[in-house]
Amino acid sequence: DGHSHLSAYERKRLKNISENAKFFAALKLHEVSARLNQIATKRRSHVAKRAKPKKVEEEPARRRSMRLLRVEPLDIPLLETLGPPVAEEYPQVPVGPLPMIPEDQAENREWTEALLSTWMRISELKAEDADKGTPDLKRYQESLSSMVLSEENVRKVVKARVCSMAIHPSQSTILVAAGDKWGHIGLWNVVSAPCAPHLNRCVLQDSCRWGTACGGILFRLTRVSEGNFSCFDFLEENASTALVAQWDGAVAVVDRRTPGLSWELSADIGFSRTRTVHVHPLNKHYFLAAGSVDVCVFDVRYLKAKGNKPLSSLTGHTKSVASAYFSPVTGSRVVTVCADDKLRFMAFMCSSVPRVYDTTSLSPTVTLLSSIRAIWDPKQEHCFLVGSLAQPRQIQVFQDTGNLLHSFCNVDCLSSVCSINVVHPSQNILVGGNASGRLHVF
Repeated sequence: DGHSHLSAYERKRLKNISENAKFFAALKLHEVSARLNQIATKRRSHVAKRAKPKKVEEEPARRRSMRLLRVEPLDIPLLETLGPPVAEEYPQVPVGPLPMIPEDQAENREWTEALLSTWMRISELKAEDADKGTPDLKRYQESLSSMVLSEENVRKVVKARVCSMAIHPSQSTILVAAGDKWGHIGLWNVVSAPCAPHLNRCVLQDSCRWGTACGGILFRLTRVSEGNFSCFDFLEENASTALVAQWDGAVAVVDRRTPGLSWELSADIGFSRTRTVHVHPLNKHYFLAAGSVDVCVFDVRYLKAKGNKPLSSLTGHTKSVASAYFSPVTGSRVVTVCADDKLRFMAFMCSSVPRVYDTTSLSPTVTLLSSIRAIWDPKQEHCFLVGSLAQPRQIQVFQDTGNLLHSFCNVDCLSSVCSINVVHPSQNILVGGNASGRLHVF
């Protein structure tokens, strides 16, 4: 058919080429290729260009965590703030004697002189023995109900969060001392004088000082430490010796009569952190120590530098323990405050879980009686108080059985949490301190 002049081999080759062309034409591969090219082109047209990153200065300011910035919410102190302070935040003070001088001496000179004179006068008088352990619970409840808070008995005494507080045992004058987290000390004569000015800075985190009210207030340095102090308690009635707790877990015995700036003894009690120490009210050689999850009773007579073993351990805490205190009359009870959140007792709405232990007979383990929070009322062996987060804000009084006896509240004058409280040893006077440096006197 037009290829007769070709050889048989060439005709066979041309036939194969023709058949292959017909086969590939039947597959329509050119249409598939064109379709694929169309799809690829369309897909590329829908791909958006990557946006250029914004410059750093164009980004909105990020919100910063108040917890990470270590900024406390108003009037709601946290247990974490009981951690050791940063050294550079507390300027150092002179090593020698530190006089107590008001911040604004020119304006408040008369107030200051009157307050110091009152302090010296009432300190010379021996306080009468308080009526402790009153068994008449009904009369005790009636006395609690008679205590009220008025506007004139709320005063800002220190600049920052109240970390410690004490009330003078005098029966003629209500003199309250408060210390804040920056090392300021404030004195307030509640009844007869305006609020005393903030007194000068004493860096209690880095030094241990004794103050005397003789010819003016003078703090004399007893010990400077590279670590930071967390708590102390007096070992003797004359306040010549003290037991000092440190954030690194050690405890030390200090005697202000010893020349120089050395400890009598520094002891490792096996704690990673020691938040509070408290001396037994009768047997002064026993003391409580509270730390991370540890609450133990030790005998100061047998303390040594290393290898100390507790006489008793108060077990059951799974989180940080903020404090532990013997009951005020016999020391037969212990109250601990813990952040393990195991229980909210009755109307108690704080973030800490307290426990009451029986320490009538010291043994390697101590029996858990009930779960409640308290600071002891020195006039009642089995009654204690707690600052509550409940609304309206209040300070509650419990028995060690867990029975709620009374709630102190005043919607007009008390709108904050009183995390630090103190009770007068012989009179019906309660003082609560909050995170802004204010004291509330019922």
